[in-house]
Amino acid sequence: MNGDGPAGPQPAPPVAQPGPLEPWPDTVRWQSISTDLIWVELLRLAALVAVVSAVLGVSWAVTGSWPFGLGLGVLVLFAVWRAVTIVRAVHAWGYAERENDLLVRHGLLVRRLSIVPYSRMQFVDVSAGPLERAFDLATVQLHTAAAASDARVPGLRPAEASRLRDRLTALGEDRAEGL
Repeated sequence: MNGDGPAGPQPAPPVAQPGPLEPWPDTVRWQSISTDLIWVELLRLAALVAVVSAVLGVSWAVTGSWPFGLGLGVLVLFAVWRAVTIVRAVHAWGYAERENDLLVRHGLLVRRLSIVPYSRMQFVDVSAGPLERAFDLATVQLHTAAAASDARVPGLRPAEASRLRDRLTALGEDRAEGL
């Protein structure tokens, strides 16, 4: 041997460690939310854009001032950008039920992973606004003793929202009895 080659077996390549926002990729089964939430959010955006564009359009027509026209152009660019981020943001939402806690993840630029222990839950709300009801969706809101730790899971079908509410409530009561 001339000394240029390896003397022994090659070391195994380092295993990629999960990032801080994906700490349990193999042990957690993430549930996604309904993509119908995209339509709910796009309709909310469309209503806002319609009102602002009406104000800018009337102002531009009355005054003839170019800044109002520029404002309309900026509004259109904002609406397109926001529509793209709505689609991506809805796909970023997910939740997972574990033995002792619920995990909720969301966010694009700022990714957030909330871990809510069942024993810390005080109560669970299920809500649905008019647009959510029109698309057969509901939101589960978890309330804990610390206001900053409240988590929500939007875009669930009502049956899944009720199932999750009942399961979280039962697990919360079971875990609280052990304290």
